[in-house]
Amino acid sequence: MPGSPNSTLFVVISVGLLALGLAACGGNPDAVREDSRRHGTSGDINRQINQGLGGRNREDGSLFGPGGIFGSRQKEKDDSGTGVAVNAYLWRASLDTINFIPLVSADPFGGVIITDWYTPSETPNERMKVQVTILDRELRADGVRVSVFKQQTSPKGGNWVDAQVDPRTNIDIENAILTRARQLRIAGGS
Repeated sequence: MPGSPNSTLFVVISVGLLALGLAACGGNPDAVREDSRRHGTSGDINRQINQGLGGRNREDGSLFGPGGIFGSRQKEKDDSGTGVAVNAYLWRASLDTINFIPLVSADPFGGVIITDWYTPSETPNERMKVQVTILDRELRADGVRVSVFKQQTSPKGGNWVDAQVDPRTNIDIENAILTRARQLRIAGGS
């Protein structure tokens, strides 16, 4: 029976669910990129996705973005012009600084670099592992954090045992990364 309270409630709920479903369809930037690669489309689509045109960009992080439903968001200036979600100078400088250690993982969107265990030739009974975390999109002194893990062979059995790391080691690597990032920025003309 049209006009009954149950049918009106059904229509209201259906329209609400449809609106939520459509709002959630912001598009998948990776699928659009794959489609453009497959069909030979120009890079305009990728530029639009990176600039946040035609749907939510991946920096919004929520359905309504950081400004909420009614707020407006001013675009942040990207110092580097690259597609990484962290400061590109810190990212490149981190990779350059620890380039002698094999990498296990490098996530440019999360800003985390994890190395494999490295044994220096001078100290074959010690090995170290480094984790670099880039914390900001801006080139700042507190925008990078380094954690060094160290192990030594035990006298009994030769197994690897965790060892104390000099706290200055983390700071020295952070300073080397920051110095390299400044060099990269100066060379880039920014």
